[in-house]
Parts: sequence; C-alpha cells; structure tokens
Amino acid sequence: MLITNDSDKQDFSNVWVMAEISQGKLHPVTHELLGAARRLASLRNKKVGAVLFGAKVKDLAASLIPYGADLVIVVEDPRLDGFNDELEGRLLKRLIEKYRPETVLYGATTRGRALAPRAAVMCNCGLTADCTGLDIDPENGDLLQTRPAFGGNIMATIRCSKHRPQMATVRPQVMKAPAPDSGRRGEILTESVDTSEAEKIKRILKYIRSTEATVNLAEARIIVSGGRAMKGSEGFKVLEALAAQFGGAVGASRAAVDAGWISYAHQVGQTGQTVQTKVYIACGISGQIQHLVGMQSCETIIAIDKNPDTPMMQMADIAVSGDLFEVVPALTELLKKNS
Repeated sequence: MLITNDSDKQDFSNVWVMAEISQGKLHPVTHELLGAARRLASLRNKKVGAVLFGAKVKDLAASLIPYGADLVIVVEDPRLDGFNDELEGRLLKRLIEKYRPETVLYGATTRGRALAPRAAVMCNCGLTADCTGLDIDPENGDLLQTRPAFGGNIMATIRCSKHRPQMATVRPQVMKAPAPDSGRRGEILTESVDTSEAEKIKRILKYIRSTEATVNLAEARIIVSGGRAMKGSEGFKVLEALAAQFGGAVGASRAAVDAGWISYAHQVGQTGQTVQTKVYIACGISGQIQHLVGMQSCETIIAIDKNPDTPMMQMADIAVSGDLFEVVPALTELLKKNS
C-alpha cells in the first residue's frame, strides 16, 4: 500500500487499535491504546476503530466502546483460539484493504511484536516499534512516533509520510488508560475468516504456560528501585526492607541487573518492564533515558541520591539529597514505628 502522492492519502482515514486477548480477557494495553487513539483521532476529527480477533470474543466487543472505540470489528472463529500470527496477519491485511485505516496501533507485547511486523510487510507500510510517545500532524495526518534510539541515548521522532496505513507498537504502561464512559455509543461489525487465509499455515498443537515465579512489577502500587549506587546484592536488602513496609515491590536499573546484583525480572526500563505505579522510589539511580522510559509515567516519583544534579533527581516530584544507606533505613524505621 505504498502511497506516492498526497491525493492518495485521502483514501485512508481513522485510527485503529488491535485489541489483545490474554487468558480470555482484554489485555490492559488495549485500554491504554484506545485512550491514545482517541486523542490522536480527535486532532484529525476522525474515528477510532478497534479490531478484535479470537475464538470467543463477541461478548468483549461492547466493552471497548466506553474506552473510546467508535467502531469495533469482530472476527470470531475457532481457528483464532490462542494466537497464530500467520493467520491473523493475512486476516488483518484484508481488513486494512477493505476499511483503509490511516493508523494502526499495537501493544508492544509478545503478541503485538509478532503480528505488527508481519502485517506491515504484507501491507508494504512503515512500522515504528516500542514507542513511548505518539502525536499526529493535524495538517497531513503523519503519525509522530517517539522512541529511544542509538541504544537509548536519545529520543527520536519518526514519521512515515509516504506510506499508509502507519503502524506503531506502544509499550504497555506508557500511556494512561482513560476512565470508561458508559454513555458512549459505537458500532459493532462482524467479519469472518476466509478459507484461503487459513490454508497452508502452521497449526498450534498445545499451549504450555510457564509456572516459574516472576516479579509482577506492573501490578505493584509502590516500587522501590536501586541502581549502581547499591554497590552489590547486599545493598538491595535495604530496599527489600523498605518495600516490605509498603507492601511494595523491588525494582532495579539495568546497571544493577547487569552487575548480577539482582535478577532480570526486577529490571525497569527500555529493556526491562515499563511501570505506572502510584509511587516510584529511585535509590541511587542516575536516570539515564533507558531507565526513564520505563517509569516516567508513575504518578509520584521520589529520588534519593547523593548527587542532586542527576536527571532522576531533577525530574523527581520529591528529591532527597543524601546517602541512601542512611536515608532508606531511617525511613524504614519511621514506617515501622507508625505502622
């Protein structure tokens, strides 16, 4: 779908969100994307569409409208049970050719990262991965896609001016999910899988879910994170004691994980988890871009560091200048006394 002149762009309209199903429920990133799509569509006076694939998903379609969808396209088919990127890619290509959306957004999840590049190649259009910010040029509809570049050392804004639709994957927990509006009205359309789309593709034999314990930072309301200044694995015990007082979780910067002081499951940042907690306490973390993109959407950021001039201390809502090995234990004791 290569567009070579501005007049052809007029054939494309509206912002689509690929709704994602996880264990029979809508993945939270779907609501976050709908909020972003609603904002982008409003700047262009366009509509928001949501595309929902699955074996038993019709009952979920109406729940997308309160979060911002004007149109929900539902494809329910037993062959869409679980996730088959080859089948979904072919199906999505046909729907894009039929409805011609201007922009398509995906979650930067395992599923989204598999489907988006396949669909982009099939549609001959651009794709920007792992976006942390989205805007739109109201004059020509170019999607302005912000993401870390050059190893996370800068933030780049990318546009695909000659291609439609424009595609982007967005990291979960980066965008704020809107409050649902029960008064919104929308349209639900039903499409089906063509027999040809399901031919000569792989077949899913069995799904095996990992039972390995993981650290779910995404659901934590309070995270206490440590960086290079923790000096070693023993240093993280200080943070664990503080987190225990809050009922919170322990996070870490990449530097601490790379040093082997704490496992990767605790890593926050570009190559770790993205979080959107009520409170984020950064202890001895300088605040490189790679880390900031993973926690900058937290409601309240507290930084503790000897150096008051670090990027983290400068962006924090509350900055405590001091030795974290004195400040954190003192805070822990204070909380114990007042618990």
